[in-house]
Amino acid sequence: MSASLDHASLARLFHDARSRNGWKAETLPDSVWRELYDLVKMAPTSMNTSPARFVFVTTEAGKARLKPHLMESNHKALAAPCVAIIAQDTAFYDRLPELFPARPQARDMFAGNPALSEITAFRNSTLQGGYLILAARALGLDCGPMSGFNNASLDEEFFAGTTVKSNFVCALGHGADESFPRLPRLSFETACSIV
Repeated sequence: MSASLDHASLARLFHDARSRNGWKAETLPDSVWRELYDLVKMAPTSMNTSPARFVFVTTEAGKARLKPHLMESNHKALAAPCVAIIAQDTAFYDRLPELFPARPQARDMFAGNPALSEITAFRNSTLQGGYLILAARALGLDCGPMSGFNNASLDEEFFAGTTVKSNFVCALGHGADESFPRLPRLSFETACSIV
């Protein structure tokens, strides 16, 4: 684990990758989304909480259900082979005896503290959503992450009667639009300090 990735791999994940708005018209097999999740699930979360829940919306019927909840400017995502809903289960702690057996008391720590469980679910599902983007890029897919949607109505449509709440959505497939120039990024001196 000490060797750095080669330049081409880093370019694929970071330097050359762009958020996409246009998508190649294609259907990708369900095995792609299984392979993607099998990478994502291996990345770390605090206490192995793994609160993210993913809905891979790939069918026309599924996209029709999703469309009313997206801002109109984000309807472009529906042309992608898949729009993933990255969500979090706020009752993730019910799986902790299985996922984190070294600390059997961990479940009760979260179950008795809704504020702690909600922020832990949100933080770690966001982290897992970031892993999803990197894993998708590693598999040769392009991504179009977005937050322009109505969380409450989407949750009612896809997660009614559950403890799952949406975090963000991400179009997945092969981009067909022209890459735009890289937007500015903050310098190390602006964004970082070493103490």
